[in-house]
Amino acid sequence: MKWKSVLVTGADGFIGSHLTEELVRSGIRVRALSYYNSFNYWGWLEDVECLDQIEVVSGDVRDPSFCMEITKDVEVIFNLAALIGIPYSYIAPSSYVDTNVKGALHIYEAARQHRIQQVIQISSSEVYGTARYVPIDEGHPLQPQSPYSATKIAADAIATSYHLSFGLPVIIARPFNTYGPRQSARAVIPTIIAQLASGQKRVKLGNVTPTRDLTYVTDTCRALIALGQCKEAVGEVVNIGSNHEISVQDLFEMINQIMGSCAAIDIDKERVRPMHSEVERLWCNNEKLISMTKFELKYSLEEGLTKTIEWFQNPMNLNKYKAGLYNV
Repeated sequence: MKWKSVLVTGADGFIGSHLTEELVRSGIRVRALSYYNSFNYWGWLEDVECLDQIEVVSGDVRDPSFCMEITKDVEVIFNLAALIGIPYSYIAPSSYVDTNVKGALHIYEAARQHRIQQVIQISSSEVYGTARYVPIDEGHPLQPQSPYSATKIAADAIATSYHLSFGLPVIIARPFNTYGPRQSARAVIPTIIAQLASGQKRVKLGNVTPTRDLTYVTDTCRALIALGQCKEAVGEVVNIGSNHEISVQDLFEMINQIMGSCAAIDIDKERVRPMHSEVERLWCNNEKLISMTKFELKYSLEEGLTKTIEWFQNPMNLNKYKAGLYNV
């Protein structure tokens, strides 16, 4: 890689911590932003083996002056800082606007002022809503079916405006559903695995008919880095996914089988999204990513799930999850 210094915002989160590790392994100096708290706790960065090689900074993208400070002396920014829990966005939508929209704006403006070489804005497949056609390409209509997805649409739009108005070199990377070790308990795969690993025979889930396109986290991070190095991707929106879909029901059965369990599903009404908010189908068309970067997935769904299950079955990791609690 030609990069020497990279800022990763949201580095204390699931994908951010894995991306930070990938960058460090490539010999890049990483400044990792962790959300400020009085405990000086750095989230999932606490678990990475290369922590002594990372410059960890605590702060908040909602503060524009802070964003100006942390973007000094870096060449590339991966902006993952965001509130991502969809159910919580129904409860606290204003906080999602503050972080996902205003926070992104502060990063773009700081990048413009400091003449950053590349900004990779991490979007979400949730912006597409329920598929009108499959597989979903980058020209698919945007449908804000939750306050969360609405804020991601807004952040992407502002990124595009900064590219067209000011020439900011922005790439909008749009991952479909990423999974793997350290994923938030609010996501369906950790929800299933944590309940099974804790010995539960009745697994509580929400709607099991929606389909998702799933990518193992290492592959998502590899794709993000590949896009960041692709000049043709500047000013573009690019999907990241596997080009396969699986229903939550079939996903549960696959995990059940890998773990040697015979558990059944209990539909928990509390976990079901509002009727018009549920995204029923997501299936990624990844042709643009492949044509631009020659990217290839390394992990099949079964391989990725097996590695994820192995991580969760370590008692030290499983103890960090409250398997019997619904995580909003």
